[in-house]
Amino acid sequence: MSQTQLATRIDSRVKRALETLCHERGLKMGRFIEDAILDKLEELEDVEDLKSIRHEPTRPLADVLRDLKLDAKP
Repeated sequence: MSQTQLATRIDSRVKRALETLCHERGLKMGRFIEDAILDKLEELEDVEDLKSIRHEPTRPLADVLRDLKLDAKP
């Protein structure tokens, strides 16, 4: 995988907190930041997925349980 450098400005308190956390837990700051960015990208993608399925038709729970033979009725 190719790599590139990313430069950004953040609040100095956030940077100090990140440095402290990474040092205390033995984490690599670059890896931590990359993982955080990937997590946020996935979260935003999930939000978009939710928007698209929000209007899909639903079925009553009783029907689902009956179809799965989990309704506990004889």
